[in-house]
Amino acid sequence: MSSNRTDKPDSLTQAGLNLIQQALTIYDRDLRLAVSNSRFSEMFGLPDHLTRRGASFAETIRFLAEQGEYGEIHDLSAFIDERVAQARDFKPHYMERTRANGRTISVEGNPLRQGGWVTVYTDITAIKRQEALLRSHSAQLSDQLLTHSEELARTNRELAATIAALEETKRDLTDSEALSRMTTEMMPAHIAHLDLDECYTYSNRKLPSILPDRPDNIVHLNARDALGSEAYSAIKPWLDQAYQGHASVFEFSHSKAARRIRCAFTPDRDMAGKVSGVYILSMDITEEAQARAALMQSHKRELAAQLTSGLAHDFANLLTIILGLQGRLKNLPDLPPEAQDMITTTRAAALRGGVLLERLSNISGRRDIQPTATDLPSLLADIRAMAIPSLPESHTLNCDCGQLGQPVLLDSGYLQDTLLNLILNARDAMGHDPGHIHIALKPVENLWLEITVSDTGPGFTDEALTHALDPFYTTKRNDEGSGLGLSMVYDFAQASGGHLKIANGANGAIVTLRLPLKFAKTKPAPRLVLLVEDSHEIRTNLREMLRDLGHSVLEATSADEAETLAAIPGIDTVLTDITLDGSRTGLDLARTLKNAPNVSRLYMMTSLPATNKIRRAAAAEFALIGKPFTQAQLAHFLETGT
Repeated sequence: MSSNRTDKPDSLTQAGLNLIQQALTIYDRDLRLAVSNSRFSEMFGLPDHLTRRGASFAETIRFLAEQGEYGEIHDLSAFIDERVAQARDFKPHYMERTRANGRTISVEGNPLRQGGWVTVYTDITAIKRQEALLRSHSAQLSDQLLTHSEELARTNRELAATIAALEETKRDLTDSEALSRMTTEMMPAHIAHLDLDECYTYSNRKLPSILPDRPDNIVHLNARDALGSEAYSAIKPWLDQAYQGHASVFEFSHSKAARRIRCAFTPDRDMAGKVSGVYILSMDITEEAQARAALMQSHKRELAAQLTSGLAHDFANLLTIILGLQGRLKNLPDLPPEAQDMITTTRAAALRGGVLLERLSNISGRRDIQPTATDLPSLLADIRAMAIPSLPESHTLNCDCGQLGQPVLLDSGYLQDTLLNLILNARDAMGHDPGHIHIALKPVENLWLEITVSDTGPGFTDEALTHALDPFYTTKRNDEGSGLGLSMVYDFAQASGGHLKIANGANGAIVTLRLPLKFAKTKPAPRLVLLVEDSHEIRTNLREMLRDLGHSVLEATSADEAETLAAIPGIDTVLTDITLDGSRTGLDLARTLKNAPNVSRLYMMTSLPATNKIRRAAAAEFALIGKPFTQAQLAHFLETGT
């Protein structure tokens, strides 16, 4: 047989060879084993490596010689060399020889046209004994005895053939079972079978891939003991249905393992149709559930953006008016403390409304960091005013801004969301027991703004310290938490160029947020600003904001009017809304004034949602700020264009 052929005999051919009572081998021209049957290994007691494809003829002869197959040999190497030489110069032959174990075999060999040879080994011990018996007692044997002898020989041959067939069937079943087990153990799922007593009769040893703290060898274990009380309680109703003959597919969450698991229960019926057990397929779908939740949230956000797109413009304008009026009201003299508190709370609520509007309109994309000059004491006061109504009377909230009196450049809306998130997390952790939440801000070597939020609750568990920043991880029950709070805080820290640390202190949890510390300019340089806005109320508020910042203001309501005023000497800054009176938009105006000799700064503002095509086009060409905005945000925008 050609030595360069590497394909194995197919299973059908091999099964047929294994049914033959004689041992059979085929060696190729390189004296390597090409084919053999199971009888070859059984007859000579060969180890597995000598019956595999490619086994060396010389090594096989050496093994047989060392086992005494050829009787006493004085020079083993010379004997092997002689047999190898005979094999290379192979000639057809037939011989009979008595083995060391006393049995007699016949050896018949024939060369193959492709090279190599085939040899058949037959155990003829019984035949030889029968021949000897016949020779010694032939005179006394009757015809009846000869007949019985022939029938006995025939029966023995049939029995031997039946035994060979059964052995081959057994080998097939064993191979099939091994293949099935190997296949199931390679699957990323747990496959098992329960009997009527809820005991495992089969498992592919993959339970730890679903529930990491459970054992892998669970055969003969009861389901409750194998799964643990939490998982068993979750599957029990579905398991009872399966025992009643109803298949099911369901999902459940395992809090200890922080996994989402999908199970399929299929009743196992006997020949009579009665349920005799349950087949189980279960898999970890945590990542799928996370992606599904994120997709669902994305759909909700897109729907919210669509629903609000028609209202966004008017709502943003209203908030801009409210913020402007509140800013002016706050500067009125002789206001009582109660009025100041109400102004602060109303202003904070309006700012939150603006943040909410921006989220709904721009929620499908990543939230960008928009740093503005932020007065930290005022920000903390706003946060405290909004958080106190949400805290139980047994909880206290203290905010310490230290020596940070100078405005700092940061995304105040994002920071406000972050601190409110951490306050509410601390509230939930402390429950209804008396507790205290402390927020502290301090500079670190004039490089970092360190914000620490601590509480007197039970602190983080070891598991939470490891996974708290993972999206969708939550320790809250009954779907009360989305698992996105701390991950949002972490995203804010990363996007700002800072970092986040969670730990346990002496009295509870501590969350430390570090952001780059950049102080804002206290007062911008005065300019002559052309303000273009078609809403009288908004234009009035913006005019007062600009004047409070030290700028001089000219006003227009349409692009045509603004284009005429832009020719006035000294106007170097134009701030225009996108939506204006007349047929031309603010974008048309900005494009016209782009090359005007005296206009060096073109800024745009809008109440349109982030998904609006005109807004996207304007933002691609010019600096743009979304309404509503505060005076501090406007000042930073005019200074930096961001």
